[in-house]
Amino acid sequence: MRLDPPPVELLVAPVLEGGRYDDRPIYFSDVIVRKDNLALNFTDLRGSSWSFNESGSHSGYNVVLYHLVEMGESPRFFGRIIQAGSHQRSIRLVARGEVDASAIDSQVLAVELREHPRMRASLRVIDSLGPSPIQPVVVASRLPGRVKDELRTALAEMHNDAEGRRALAWGFVKRLEAVVDADYDPIRRMLEAVERAGVGFGDG
Repeated sequence: MRLDPPPVELLVAPVLEGGRYDDRPIYFSDVIVRKDNLALNFTDLRGSSWSFNESGSHSGYNVVLYHLVEMGESPRFFGRIIQAGSHQRSIRLVARGEVDASAIDSQVLAVELREHPRMRASLRVIDSLGPSPIQPVVVASRLPGRVKDELRTALAEMHNDAEGRRALAWGFVKRLEAVVDADYDPIRRMLEAVERAGVGFGDG
């Protein structure tokens, strides 16, 4: 549902470091398993246990359901499904062998594996869903237009100085790029397809 007028306005979105991001404000949902899991891709996960972060998530929930719908499958594709509450907990559940697989925001996964390098030895990515438009920076629509323009310009130019580049680099961000509402139509289309199919994940 779109509110008119919208309560927030999009300013910019991250362009992540790495060739697969194609110098665009996109990200992926990386499907992870333990290193000793025999699965080679998403299709091999039939009957496996699955962890999702929460139902409001695109990267951990909606895009997975969309992928199942595109495959002609339902959530019954998985043998057991649990709600972890966060990507970070899903990563740890997979690393400990408590669930077989999960889909993790690729930026979150990169940061977690950098901050906790021992987990890298326990996990591998077997598939990637997407790309999807990446989460934007937004401001309250009620702010004066001049203020919004100044914020958009300041954020889009962060990568032009050393301190800004250091701040962006922590999240593997190359730069911030101006975005508009229509850039997120792909997510709306995926959500509409999932809603038409009437599918969703429960807990347990």
